[in-house]
Amino acid sequence: MVIRLGFFVLFMVSVFMLAAQDSVSFIRVNLVGYTNAAPKKAVLISKVKLKDKFVLVSAADGSTKPVTAVLSKNDPWDPFPFNYILDFSTVNTYGDYYFANTKKTLKSPVFRIGNYGPIFEDVVHFMQTQRCGYNPFIDKVCHPQDGRSYYGSMPDGSYVDARGGWHDAGDQLKYLITGSNATARMLQAYEWNKNAFADEYNAWGQKWENGIPDILDEAKWGLDWIHRLHPGPDQLIHQVADDRDHLGFKMPDNDPADYGYGVNKDRPAYFANGKPQGLGKYKSEATGVSNVAGRSAAAMAIGYRIWKNDLKDELFAAQCLKDAIELYQMGKEKEGFQQGNSFGAPYRYNERTWADDMEWGAAELYKATGDKKYMDDAIHYGNLIGNYSWMERDSTAHYEMYPYVNMGHYALWEIGSDTVKKKMAGYYAHNLDRILGKANLNDYGVGHLFVWCSNNFAAAVATQAILYEKMTGDKKYQALM
Repeated sequence: MVIRLGFFVLFMVSVFMLAAQDSVSFIRVNLVGYTNAAPKKAVLISKVKLKDKFVLVSAADGSTKPVTAVLSKNDPWDPFPFNYILDFSTVNTYGDYYFANTKKTLKSPVFRIGNYGPIFEDVVHFMQTQRCGYNPFIDKVCHPQDGRSYYGSMPDGSYVDARGGWHDAGDQLKYLITGSNATARMLQAYEWNKNAFADEYNAWGQKWENGIPDILDEAKWGLDWIHRLHPGPDQLIHQVADDRDHLGFKMPDNDPADYGYGVNKDRPAYFANGKPQGLGKYKSEATGVSNVAGRSAAAMAIGYRIWKNDLKDELFAAQCLKDAIELYQMGKEKEGFQQGNSFGAPYRYNERTWADDMEWGAAELYKATGDKKYMDDAIHYGNLIGNYSWMERDSTAHYEMYPYVNMGHYALWEIGSDTVKKKMAGYYAHNLDRILGKANLNDYGVGHLFVWCSNNFAAAVATQAILYEKMTGDKKYQALM
């Protein structure tokens, strides 16, 4: 699913390189572009020491501006012993540009200075391609028999309706761990800029407009799925299918996986019960359900606001609020984390954090209801998680601290007192200072971890830097963005 690739890919820096004619030197630029007021630099890497002079060239008229290539004092990354920084932060004229040496034997790709294009629409379209149930990309129905219950209050193997949601990355499992976050983050993106999103597709992801921004159509696909995964006040499915899915490339409507019910038929639906799970050799760890329940409650509470106030759908809004309250209560009654399940391999989503998710759910429910108990809970959980983050560490297990940026701190900051606001911003700054210290040691400004799915960490850093600036007006971390 896009979660592994990151909803947060919206904020990622795309770094590419173009080889010189002699394949000795390369100029790396941000192909997404550079905003007008942001810091701007390119990195020139070379196997030999350079004496060339460089210019910034306007792609429109060929006019040039000299830019000094400054030899970096940072330790270079192999196999290039010489790194040069091309800083052009003072250039604020909108347009398309490229770098070149004066001999024009070394050039960078063309890039833009100005507002970013609508790259977020690409993310929405990618989510459409990952839909399960009906997939608009291939115009096929897939996995209509999801699923068969395990670890629920009913007998194992009972039919439950777990259709919908999104496939995970290149495979076809479905995780509430990631799906809840994707849903909530799309809803947040809409709330931050309601006029930014296109309406080119209908609710099924088919190519005709329906009067609703596509990002809300996609988020509702997630809300509907969460509703199905919550068939009773104390019930919540957190995963559909497992690593028996991993059979190589396959089309979702012709899935060769067999979970004991026949090829391309029923798949297991795992209920969150706060205990270790696994139908094969390997068992997950678990201490509660708060991570999946809290995040899902946050998504539902945001959905309530949007469908009530913007889309004027009182019935759907009421269902979202009911689900949000019940899911949050599940999280309170079974505090702790529920991890992903595997069958034949030790690989799983090892999430261990949960207080941030309860903070998020409580803050969003306070916005929805005005009930002070949710404010009190949000403050409690916010202080409980504090600045605990992968950003404070030099390593982390796979998905151990998902979703990598604490959205609960920002949600609480929105509603908190001045004292609470200062504390939440301070937690963010503590994390970002740690990343900035690492980023200053290399010429790419990279301070995040290089582990599996590290693009999520890059996106989290950029997201947290953006949120901190929104909270404080302080532009200290713009270079990290």
